[in-house]
Amino acid sequence: MSCPICGKESDPKYRPFCCKRCADIDLARWLNGSYVIPGEALEEEDRAAERPEPPIH
Repeated sequence: MSCPICGKESDPKYRPFCCKRCADIDLARWLNGSYVIPGEALEEEDRAAERPEPPIH
């Protein structure tokens, strides 16, 4: 299996990546929004309605 980031052979320790650097690149792409899961876009109001209210103490 080859690394999806650079194409080198994957390392079992970082599978499916070849090294920590490529695994970190992939994680950064998820965190900054480069990767998205297809679906309907939610309006900001819909998103707010989905968030639970924090408990008041």
